Amino acid sequence: MKMRLLLLTVFVFLIGCDAPVVDEDSYILSDAVIYTMDEDIPEAEAMAVIDGKVVMVGHADDVTESYPDLRVLSASGKTILPGFTDGHGHFMGLGMEKLQVDLRGTHSIEEVIQRMKDFSGDIEKGAWILGRGWNQVLWPDREFPTRYDLDMHFPDNPVWLRRVDGHAGWANTAAMELAGIDSIRTMEDPQGGTVLRDAMGEPTGIFVDATMGTISSLTPDFTDEDLDRALQLALEEAAEMGLTGIHDAGVGMNTIERYKKFIDEDRFTVRMYAMVGGTGATFDALCNNHILDYGDHLTVRSVKLYLDGALGSRGAALLNEYTDDPGNKGLIRTSVEDFNGVVKRALDCGYQINTHAIGDRANRVLLEGYEAAGATPAGRHRDEHTQIVALEDIPRFQKLGIIASMQPTHATSDLNMAEDRLGPHRIKGGYAWRTLKDAGIPLAFGSDFPVEKSNPLDGFFASVTRQTQDLLPEGGWYPEERLTREETLAAFTKDNAFAAFQENQLGSLSPGKYADFVVLSSDIMTIPSPQILEATVVATFVGGEMIYGSLN
Repeated sequence: MKMRLLLLTVFVFLIGCDAPVVDEDSYILSDAVIYTMDEDIPEAEAMAVIDGKVVMVGHADDVTESYPDLRVLSASGKTILPGFTDGHGHFMGLGMEKLQVDLRGTHSIEEVIQRMKDFSGDIEKGAWILGRGWNQVLWPDREFPTRYDLDMHFPDNPVWLRRVDGHAGWANTAAMELAGIDSIRTMEDPQGGTVLRDAMGEPTGIFVDATMGTISSLTPDFTDEDLDRALQLALEEAAEMGLTGIHDAGVGMNTIERYKKFIDEDRFTVRMYAMVGGTGATFDALCNNHILDYGDHLTVRSVKLYLDGALGSRGAALLNEYTDDPGNKGLIRTSVEDFNGVVKRALDCGYQINTHAIGDRANRVLLEGYEAAGATPAGRHRDEHTQIVALEDIPRFQKLGIIASMQPTHATSDLNMAEDRLGPHRIKGGYAWRTLKDAGIPLAFGSDFPVEKSNPLDGFFASVTRQTQDLLPEGGWYPEERLTREETLAAFTKDNAFAAFQENQLGSLSPGKYADFVVLSSDIMTIPSPQILEATVVATFVGGEMIYGSLN
């Protein structure tokens, strides 16, 4: 007890020798099971918060004795964790999907059609129907759909439906006619994209990666009112899911300005770490001012680059051909020479570089590009997805200090097709969380919403079980790649803070850091793993302020 009191006294002293000013919004949260992610005091019963920051954690009596003037709130024995951070999501996309047809989880073309009819109702002739989320590997024949499947139900409305991974789109004939169907018939596949064709050479209506703009460029723009509504819906969902931080993987200046507007209006309730999308005007504008801090809710200091597509649409770039599609090695979206040049320029601008790489070939190109440009561990450069890695390349990640920004639910969503695509050897380097961590490679976990659902508890469950939510397969899929609960919580909290250069402000409930935390209905660190899926967020706090739920 004497040592504990000494440590707590030191923590209080470090906050400041003068007694802090106590206002009506300051409090002690007690009667809790607190997992702090602070190595000095990993578990606690109570936490004192002043002016939105943690000033003390420890035993309830110690905290209340140190701050006798603070009001005491009871958590009624519930579990408190640092707020979850999603290390890779698409925030505006999360909101915008609510303005379109949601096709996630559909198990047949017929179910897709029914959802479209339910959503569109009595839509006027010629109006676009937009949606996202279909995944053909969940359907009985596991084959890509065609435009004709849509034509019989929507002959007079152009349709554009993005695949769940966002790397392929499905159009009907009406949409293709607006794009010039004769030119589509004769177009050659560009770098990093393809148009799927039938045995007669006729385009089927499926556009992969770089060809998607053929149709998507024609779809109507969202209005400012639509985009404001989408952002508000995304903020509400983040709060409901216990997400206090987001790493937004690819934004432009318009989105940055929209975030700033919501911050000015005191409507922005997450801490946003935004990656500049690509190398266009926003990249150029921020090149010489690459670290943009807008208050404590928005930071821009990184660039998001792309190397390949996705495994489900066979756009992931592989070193050898797809096992289930001989002759196809996937797609590199930009030439190796161009990628290396962009990496060098981004380093010269001072950016952290975060590159989308799914296949083992894309991951090797990433490694070679970072190495050639002179990247060092100090830059904390990232590999977004790190999904399929050649085992012999893993030591190179550690040497460069590359952070593996991964999404646990990708493994459980892909397990029904990944080994078909890769075969029994390459899959050993797929979704290899344990292998990478044991090799000394930092992890940062997210969801890639709206590709996957935004609930971090889904990712937590996938990480510790390697099972789907139907508890399949029994014992887990390649269970040797599972992480412990402590490692998983770290990957969703303090490791994400490190990946964003924010470890001194966020990621743990340590004195001096922001009081960003989540209150859960049950203790996910101890309950049987299937019960993790039943846990819910009771309340979410950002900067000490409750933004969702209630403690009652």
